[in-house]
Amino acid sequence: MGKGIMLQGTASSVGKSLLTAALCRIFYQEGYSVAPFKSQNMALNSFITEEGLEMGRAQVFQAEAAGIKPTVLMNPILLKPTADSHAQVIIKGKVHNNMTAANYQEFKPQLKNMLTEIYQELSSSYDVVVIEGAGSPAEINLKHNDIVNMGMAEIADAPVLLIGDIDRGGVFASIYGTIMLLTEEERERVKGIIINKFRGDIKILEPGLKMLEELTGKPVLGVIPHGDFCIEDEDSVSDRLQRRSIGEGKVKIDIICLPHISNYTDFHVFQLFPEVSVRYVTHLDQFEAPDVIIIPGTKNTIEDLKYLRETGMERGIIAAYYKGTVIFGICGGYQMLGKTIKDPMGVESRIDSIRGLGLLDIETVFESDKVTTQVEGRVINITSGIFMGQEAISVRGYEIHMGRTLLGEKTKPFIEITSKLGQETIQMDGAVDDNNQVFGSYIHGIFDEVSFTSAFINYFMAKKGYSKGEETITLEEFKEIQYNKLAKAVRDNLNMEEIYRIMGV
Repeated sequence: MGKGIMLQGTASSVGKSLLTAALCRIFYQEGYSVAPFKSQNMALNSFITEEGLEMGRAQVFQAEAAGIKPTVLMNPILLKPTADSHAQVIIKGKVHNNMTAANYQEFKPQLKNMLTEIYQELSSSYDVVVIEGAGSPAEINLKHNDIVNMGMAEIADAPVLLIGDIDRGGVFASIYGTIMLLTEEERERVKGIIINKFRGDIKILEPGLKMLEELTGKPVLGVIPHGDFCIEDEDSVSDRLQRRSIGEGKVKIDIICLPHISNYTDFHVFQLFPEVSVRYVTHLDQFEAPDVIIIPGTKNTIEDLKYLRETGMERGIIAAYYKGTVIFGICGGYQMLGKTIKDPMGVESRIDSIRGLGLLDIETVFESDKVTTQVEGRVINITSGIFMGQEAISVRGYEIHMGRTLLGEKTKPFIEITSKLGQETIQMDGAVDDNNQVFGSYIHGIFDEVSFTSAFINYFMAKKGYSKGEETITLEEFKEIQYNKLAKAVRDNLNMEEIYRIMGV
């Protein structure tokens, strides 16, 4: 069996996911076979594996850092919130049911045997497993049937490192309070403390570190400096959404920040293009004549369409269209662009039918079966504007949706799918209007193919009288640089020798 080490935090967003990825890369660099693991992830940002199974994206980038392909063994339980107290429960990559928070709490004990078997399978396949917790182990109202923090540490019999975020303030109190709320047995599992996101002079911090060690009886294994790592971590992406504006390039892209926005890592690739400026728009008055408006994926298409209508954002999108702005919809955003969305089976809401934005001659009908597949394809049917003369440019990504979209006479398919789940096929995806101004596709990650995105951006550069952007590296190459940068920052500031001793390696 491989050795396990678990990272838990004093709260959400303290950096557990990023530090898990860092340890995965460090162990990988030192020649160990290593895998990430998180028993339960709550996120709207998901990924489809080669087998067509759904998992959280956090374990995907951690697997990339470990130099391996992601599998659902690394994230066997995924919760996708659909409302304040409801979530879609996905087990081993497949939809199990929609549950209320109370129902799921009652259901959780039934999952322990499954998690034990999955962890043992993963651990027997790798030298090291880096386990990530969720939220805080000191959530005392949930501890009786915990399967993601100390409950998971017990299943894996893993030592725990506790992470505190100094950037948000109160780090000493949060670490001490978390440890004091643990049982004696749980406290014994905590083998060390990590202070994350530090800015400033370490000498000023050292007296506090010494007092913390004396109060808790736990060593501080490292103080990790705040870093700007361009990695599609859930927390860092959320920070970008809150910053609203990224870059100061010549091509202006507005992304609608929907209430139930999902798979916002679709836009991570734009960081590779200095000629692009991305803004996340939440209000009508934020529109400033963008070149492109992107309506992203959503876990609740109908509710987010209503949001666009009620806030006046719909008027802003349509007004921008009539001024020449290109509109691009992905997955739920694609569905919104059509004439009608129908939900006769109540898959998403109690609304049987709702009018769409009407920018594409399409109609979507929700069905109970969920499409989860990886795809590859090429651009087709472009007679003017973007991609003209560049048909057959490749795209790839994955689909996650519960709707079937039918095209009318005034639209044509935008993508020809040539491979699905690695098997050759011929199938159409998406739609483009007669003016080649409105595009829609079900493919998440469609912009990750740099040749596709370069052609997309260079069209606007030429239209504005600028020369083409410089050749850029691939997204995969960019990620490798960032994972190595992260690993170095953590390695330089973490007592890895002590961590190896704790693990028994």
